[in-house]
Amino acid sequence: MNNTNVDSFLAEGCGRCSKFRTPACKALHWNGPLVALRATLLASGLTEEMKWGFPCYTLGGKNVAMLLAMKEHCAVAFFRGAELDPDGALLESAGENSQASKQLRFRSMDDVKEKQGALVTLLDEATKLERGGARKRVAAPEMAIPDELGALLEADATLRAAWEALTPGRRRSHLLHVSGAKQAETRVRRAEGCVAFIVDGRGFNER
Repeated sequence: MNNTNVDSFLAEGCGRCSKFRTPACKALHWNGPLVALRATLLASGLTEEMKWGFPCYTLGGKNVAMLLAMKEHCAVAFFRGAELDPDGALLESAGENSQASKQLRFRSMDDVKEKQGALVTLLDEATKLERGGARKRVAAPEMAIPDELGALLEADATLRAAWEALTPGRRRSHLLHVSGAKQAETRVRRAEGCVAFIVDGRGFNER
């Protein structure tokens, strides 16, 4: 297992299988997105370590998030993800037996750019949650509806009703997605892209 340092992980892999230090290593396949995600994780102020062959980000010795490379995606796993996103509208379960940990998954560099705003917000909330100490399910803070999405909701009563019927977690996943864009035209496109999901009763991450 490669617990040397994160630069070694990015260059050679996690060392957990026979593909270590070969072109077939998952860490090498996802190298571009992993480098970009690492920069965001470092900017959060968390301490970077290596644990179990993967980059781990901690606060006061407590695990907060981990950078993962899998066969079909890379991900930022939150150790208390179930408390951050209890409805599972944005974060995905790490597996059938995983209860606390959940992942924000990425399948391309475009995916990294699209979910950048959501990742920054989740890291901030995960850090605050760890500082709070006790493990308990907490309600996510209310978020303002971006103007671009609000205009669509105001113009369509059916869409508005579907929005109100969403669980708080599913509404929040759309708010994070839309508000994460810096440019107004991008927020417009994202808001329009959320319409079908809202009508179907789904969060942004539910395919």
